[in-house]
Amino acid sequence: MRVLLFCRYDGSNYFGFQIQPNHITVQEVIEKSLKKIHKGNDVKIHMSGRTDSGVHAYIQPIHFDTYLNINESGWVDSVNAYLPKDVRILGAKIVDDNFHVRFNSLAKTYEYRLCISKNVDPFLANYVGHFPYNFDYNKAEECLNLFLGTHDFTSFCSKNSSIENKIRTITNFTIKKEGDIVIFEISGDGFLYNMVRIIIGTIINVANNKYPKEYIVDILKAKDRSLAGKRAEASGLFLKKVKYDNENINKFIDTLV
Repeated sequence: MRVLLFCRYDGSNYFGFQIQPNHITVQEVIEKSLKKIHKGNDVKIHMSGRTDSGVHAYIQPIHFDTYLNINESGWVDSVNAYLPKDVRILGAKIVDDNFHVRFNSLAKTYEYRLCISKNVDPFLANYVGHFPYNFDYNKAEECLNLFLGTHDFTSFCSKNSSIENKIRTITNFTIKKEGDIVIFEISGDGFLYNMVRIIIGTIINVANNKYPKEYIVDILKAKDRSLAGKRAEASGLFLKKVKYDNENINKFIDTLV
């Protein structure tokens, strides 16, 4: 039986989602919980995508195969019983054995929260990026359309990435302001390693008058990582939503976000 779980986590205390040697990760604590439920037998989970150290998720879909006959609400309660408080299972679905959280996904949505005040509220520090300098909101907003559509995002991908095909399509990119917090939301068919954080870092440069918005077009064409901005801090990034080729799953996710 294949089980699809929807996980929410605060990534502040974790070295990303995927298991890493000598570091605690979200995948590790979930698999430890499943191992206890399966009486000491190892259970491997599959994720919709990795998140880096310090990055959070509103909804991170994961799946695993099991021989246990537990209903959907039972999986939520059972897994949560052995998880730390900063990792929670919000819902569960029994799915076909051919369903895969990564290969069946159509799109992802990320949110980035940026504090533009001089000082950050200590209770927000782990959940926002921080830029305490001049930030022209209108100039930042004017950048968004330049990223829409299909582009080669080599300039906005970490050099450590092993992915050869760096062509991605951005379908939606919005910005809003709540007090001193600027909230970006970006959706696309997929994202490269550090892509969202580099895009935000580049927009910050435009908003800080380091270069005009038109330079973003040149950065895209150049396919040169050194031309784009620095990565924005991991603390402000949230995986918000994953869209699938299954409307029932999508509707269920909408109830959780």
